[in-house]
Amino acid sequence: MMQLKDKIAVVTGGNSGIGYATANELKNQGAKVIITGRRKEAVSQAADELGVDWIVADQGNVSDIENLVSEIKRKFGKVDILFINAGVLGGSAIAEATEEIFDQVINVNFKGAYFTLSRFIPILNDGASVVFLSSNTASMNAANSSIYSSSKAALNSVMKIAAVELAPRHIRVNAVSPGPIETPILSKQGYDQATLDGIKDWIIERVPLKHIGKAEDVAKLVAHLSQPESSFITGSEFLIDGGMSL
Repeated sequence: MMQLKDKIAVVTGGNSGIGYATANELKNQGAKVIITGRRKEAVSQAADELGVDWIVADQGNVSDIENLVSEIKRKFGKVDILFINAGVLGGSAIAEATEEIFDQVINVNFKGAYFTLSRFIPILNDGASVVFLSSNTASMNAANSSIYSSSKAALNSVMKIAAVELAPRHIRVNAVSPGPIETPILSKQGYDQATLDGIKDWIIERVPLKHIGKAEDVAKLVAHLSQPESSFITGSEFLIDGGMSL
């Protein structure tokens, strides 16, 4: 169904994983999609595969975000759907934390996401949908996750305040909080296959539904929150983690 026909949609970090699947879902529902990413080769290849537009932008750099907004305004006008998806993993025990790891995670996951919303607000159409990619870890308390979990918890707070601030323009702001999802993000941490298999087994044991989710599961939820049927939903966090956080 072409629920989003002729809508302009921006997906940050759309070259892989959840962002890639969401860009595909939005396109299949009729939206005109623009994906972003830090690496030109990766984002251009993904855009070719998906049949969408692309712009190189690093969400961890505010000047990149501002240039992105200017380029989208020039090429596409205003935006109807903004999925602030780009993010990085990283963490350590609090006693062993380094400023480098802290800045790497916070600059992308929180500061970058915050300023993406901030700078896009002037070019959002009234009635637009904004969705943050948060995480079920925002409300969990695992060791060694303080930096990553804090970055996502902060996003959830901003999401709710933004929902209040933007309500007069009927702009809805929500967050989706996945648990374990099959994406390349763990592979990018440099683990070998045996370690990856061990991590997956460990995760599955802690998920009541006993399996890892798919990026397409999250994509369909983001698309639903962007449809007219969700016009009365704002300021909400949607867990999609197989019951892991219960």
